[in-house]
Amino acid sequence: MSALTYSQAQGLISAAFAAARAKGYKPMGLVVVDAAGQIKAAAREDGATALRIDIANGKASAALGMGVNSRALAQRAKDLPAFMTALAAVSSQKFLPQTGAVLIQDAAGQTIGAAGASGGTGDEDEEICIAGIAAVGLKHA
Repeated sequence: MSALTYSQAQGLISAAFAAARAKGYKPMGLVVVDAAGQIKAAAREDGATALRIDIANGKASAALGMGVNSRALAQRAKDLPAFMTALAAVSSQKFLPQTGAVLIQDAAGQTIGAAGASGGTGDEDEEICIAGIAAVGLKHA
């Protein structure tokens, strides 16, 4: 299994922000976490509101911690609200089960991290994460 590099994380964020600008989305915050759930890189665009990094980190950490993209977690939160609330309470990392984060995979399909974004709709957040991941030559789950 390969490891997510700082260079890849920075490139992912730059490409994701470029995708957001090309689509005219609101200013974004984006966090990339490694396979251990630790922040590899984070950035907030000019004009993005104060909590964007916290929200993006919560989405990315939740996706990585549960091993699925945050879109699936958002559905689980609707189906099992008490479980998701309890999980967020006991997690040692931020845990926000909302659409806008995707798992990052290497060429062999192994999960090496996650990217989470905040600032637009959940669909927009997810879209720019996917664009950033593709731009650095990695795959998403």
